[in-house]
Amino acid sequence: MPFLRDMRVAFHSLMRTQGLAITVILTLALGIGANAAIFTLVRGVLLKPLVNRDEDRLIYIRQSAPGTGDDNTAFSVPEIQDLRASVKTLSAFGDFSTTEFTMIGLGEPRVVQAGVVSGNYFEVMGLHPVLGRLIGPQDDGPKAAGVVVLTYRFWSTALGKDPGVLGKNVRLDSGLMGDRSAAVIGVLEPSIPYPQDTELIANIVTSPHHLSATMVTGRVHRMTELFGRLAPGATVEQARAELCSAYGAMTKAHPEAYSAKAKFQIGAKLLRDELTSGARTVLLVLLAASALVFVIACSNVANLILTRTVRREGELATRAALGASTGALRRMLLAESLLLCGAGAAVGIWSAQPLVAILARYASRFSIRALDLTVDSSLLWVGGALAIVAAVILAFVPRLPSADTSNGHSLSSGTARITGSTSRRQQIFAVTQIAASFVLLAGASTVITTLIALQTAQTGLDMRHVLTINVPPMSHGKTPEQVIEFYKESIRRIDALPGVNKTAFGLSVPWRDVGASGFGLQFSADGHVHTPNEDPRAQLRVVSPGFFAALGVPILAGRDFNEEDGQKGKEPVAIVSETLAKRMFPHQDAVGRHVYWTDPVLQFAPGINPAPHRIIGVTADIDDEHVVPEPIVTIYGPFEEGPIFGGRLFIHTGADPYSLVTPVTRIIRGMSADQPVEHAATLEDVRAEVLMPERLNSVVFGVFAAVALAIALVGVAGVLAFSVSARTREFGIRLALGSQPLDLLRGVIVEGAVMTAAGLVAGAAFGFVVARLAGRYFPDMKMPGGLPVVLSAFVLLAAAVVASWLPASRASRIDVIEALRSE
Repeated sequence: MPFLRDMRVAFHSLMRTQGLAITVILTLALGIGANAAIFTLVRGVLLKPLVNRDEDRLIYIRQSAPGTGDDNTAFSVPEIQDLRASVKTLSAFGDFSTTEFTMIGLGEPRVVQAGVVSGNYFEVMGLHPVLGRLIGPQDDGPKAAGVVVLTYRFWSTALGKDPGVLGKNVRLDSGLMGDRSAAVIGVLEPSIPYPQDTELIANIVTSPHHLSATMVTGRVHRMTELFGRLAPGATVEQARAELCSAYGAMTKAHPEAYSAKAKFQIGAKLLRDELTSGARTVLLVLLAASALVFVIACSNVANLILTRTVRREGELATRAALGASTGALRRMLLAESLLLCGAGAAVGIWSAQPLVAILARYASRFSIRALDLTVDSSLLWVGGALAIVAAVILAFVPRLPSADTSNGHSLSSGTARITGSTSRRQQIFAVTQIAASFVLLAGASTVITTLIALQTAQTGLDMRHVLTINVPPMSHGKTPEQVIEFYKESIRRIDALPGVNKTAFGLSVPWRDVGASGFGLQFSADGHVHTPNEDPRAQLRVVSPGFFAALGVPILAGRDFNEEDGQKGKEPVAIVSETLAKRMFPHQDAVGRHVYWTDPVLQFAPGINPAPHRIIGVTADIDDEHVVPEPIVTIYGPFEEGPIFGGRLFIHTGADPYSLVTPVTRIIRGMSADQPVEHAATLEDVRAEVLMPERLNSVVFGVFAAVALAIALVGVAGVLAFSVSARTREFGIRLALGSQPLDLLRGVIVEGAVMTAAGLVAGAAFGFVVARLAGRYFPDMKMPGGLPVVLSAFVLLAAAVVASWLPASRASRIDVIEALRSE
């Protein structure tokens, strides 16, 4: 067969230029391997169907209040009842309330992320057990026995897939809300729960709060996620329209529950889209980056192929003169390209398998689906498809001689003669590489500068010397007073440890426990006149005396809490943040004034005292939610008053903070053997952990940009080196006529700089257009700032000049006599 003969000839031809063949194969392997690995990741996370039955008919319903910056307010029981009664395009609704339990009875006492669901939840979600059974309608109602279902990931990672967990009784402690016992009845099949960090799912009776009258009747008591299954024949668009209609009627009927400023609204999307929304943007950007690397690799290889074709001009002209048609010559080049690209694809696919595992760990920061990613046949067919595309491109890059034109060629000459057409093609490929590299470099620079800004932001906290430990409140067999006394005694004992400067109690760890406690509540202050549409809200934080000293935060006016503040019979007192004092009492002394809570949700949050609290101190802002601090409105209450929704200890020390973990754990476990002691970390490490996705983004995109830059610079240097080689005679004549070597050096460097500048302009235009188009579909994508773009352009231009230096210095050292003898 002619093509097999062409393949044999191509193989022997490539064996004579092994250095070039290896360079081409490795360059293509880089581009094909990166794209195959990332496409496998994108397919596994974004495109692979969920295990849920008829997952394309399962939707997630979200209520939000953009006016107050709340993108997910969740739903209340009355709201769910109204929607269930009005919406017919959904055959069933499933509800899921996110909560946190302290679980005792399965190994070490631990805090678990949990969900409380109704009996039809698993039926709506279309899920099945791998062990035991799931929660059903028989488990509904206040008289049902408490039952829990373990998620597959929790069962396999925390419990070693122990089948003996079935039937075991556990105690689920909800802190001051009470505790319940429950039996483990099953293990859920491998699936993606929502939220994705859910470890167990329990029926309603396990949560005393869910059985309270305020939970059942309170319209503004929103804490439940809502799912729906489309009715036969219904579409997502129809369900969304009907939900909006029912929601509009609901808000009109209960205007007191939906403030105009909050701008409440409802939306719906496929559950798969909701589960992957956190990873979609970053993975698609990563896919685009790998595509640019593929373009750069192909452009670089195209230049190498062009160079080889020019050096084979005599051979090709001889073949054409002997009767070879253009088609036959093109088929020969296609055979060579297929061999090179096939080998590159094989190496790329081989290297892509470990790369998939690395990228999966990276992507798991954005979607838990990445943890279950496996390499399948998609890696092979993507690599094969890219190899074929590259082979076709490379086969049709060179310009071939015909029998007519070959008669004018010097068949005996072995000297490379570069034509204007070939030179322009090489320059175009070099400019393409520079343009793609510039886009990648500008994107990576933007990510890196953002990370630097986040890392260098001043928090106002002594992060290096403060150890945080989660010690959740345990209500089993204790009164609220005994819970507080437990913390007070723990603080006293820890303060006695060598090296401890101060120990204090707080509700949440900055940055790590965002939204876990201290939710925004409406409040007011004496003497403050509310303006129209004003909706002042403050964060509630309950702290012990010494909290501000432990974190290294100054009290700007007044005093700290003492042991008597918050006790029964004492005047209610509070400490406020500097921003609150300035907003509510401008140009006045806030100390001695009063603040009080006005939020209607207080009726569902027992323990929050709505009485006026006298301000005894003003402290510097502690923004424990945003990594880059913003002005924050916070009211601090004494933990003697409560409520204790969470429990965190903050230990300030001059020694190694981690050396205190063991003695602190021993102290607390000595006081209560069932007390979890978890997540010990310095504030510095907590912040670093929160910034890990940004740091990983910087590393991944930085590596892409560095690889692209290296390939592009090699391409520029290669084009210039070949240009110098082909113009040896020209340079010799110029030197003989009086040109200085420095002029030749400068000319070649300028040629490289001009190519780079053209690439920068093309890259800037391409990047601008792509960013504008992407912004329409990904609202969280932003144009890079001026500084990253300018720095990227400077780095690329400087690197290109350096890369141009070698061929330029070679041109300046040409021997005139040898150059004039060359053909």
